[in-house]
Amino acid sequence: MKAVLVDEQTKKLSIGEYENTVLGEGELRVSVKATAINRADLLQKLGQYPPPEGASPILGLEMAGMIKEVGPSVKGWEPGDRICALLPGGGYAEEVVIPAEMAIRIPERFSYEEAAAIPEVFLTAYLNLFVLGGLKQGQNVLIHAGASGVGTAAIQLVREAGAKSIVTAGSQDKLDFCAKLGADYGINYRTDSFSDKVKEYTNGNGVNLILDFVGASYYERNLESVSKDGKIIFIGTMGGGKIEGFNIMQLMMKRISLIGSTLRSQSQDQKIELTKKFTDFSLALFEEGRLKPIIDSVWDIHEVNEAHDKMQNNLNKGKIVLRMDF
Repeated sequence: MKAVLVDEQTKKLSIGEYENTVLGEGELRVSVKATAINRADLLQKLGQYPPPEGASPILGLEMAGMIKEVGPSVKGWEPGDRICALLPGGGYAEEVVIPAEMAIRIPERFSYEEAAAIPEVFLTAYLNLFVLGGLKQGQNVLIHAGASGVGTAAIQLVREAGAKSIVTAGSQDKLDFCAKLGADYGINYRTDSFSDKVKEYTNGNGVNLILDFVGASYYERNLESVSKDGKIIFIGTMGGGKIEGFNIMQLMMKRISLIGSTLRSQSQDQKIELTKKFTDFSLALFEEGRLKPIIDSVWDIHEVNEAHDKMQNNLNKGKIVLRMDF
């Protein structure tokens, strides 16, 4: 099959041949129609984020496509069904093999390109908001990088949970974009101190939950922004991964929980359970149009290097999708 391969010397991407995966018990072979770019892809091609043991070394953490073949003991799926799914790797290829329990049926109203923008960001947002964050109606959530893929998904999920979202972004254009999705308050981190603005918005109480893609450089201001008994969930380290002067007393006095989270390292059973919880919560909302994938742009697979450059330069609002027309 054709797939996008990484040149180990230049780190550039090109299309080449790669061996097909064998179809096993309880699995589906899927013809990939679209995939989407995640920041993890940029790190993996540089050798900084290796795939889990046993996963495909091909880039790509999600896909949308059509079932080509159904493995033994699979029930409820047939060739020709349209599905999307989270992947441990392998999305930048003509086809993938996935556990049938990981498949999410694509709502009729969505194209393959739209469906490819759902799995990684919405499952990440759902995991961190509800499973780890315990989000409840009426709470306040601070979402850093609000215009990112996960950010745009989180804004919508917070809205549907009856909670309020405060977002940070680096331009008024991105903040306006977030507001249209339902963000209740926006902060331009280039011109304002987000911790001061959070205190102002919450009357000094702080937020119950913070989703942080940035890491070390935001740590002190996150502590100032979180409420007593609040949670800070780290899902990225764009601003560094090592915190100097770690103040344990601050955590103790406010009873703050610090949680580290990655979706990719979850076990297959954990991902299956997460997928089930998410689909039970969301499928009707997608069908009704209350939840929607947010797409920045769609690129042909032959333009994959240019598409990666756009994400690397933080120019996207929502997901960057690749159409798999090899």
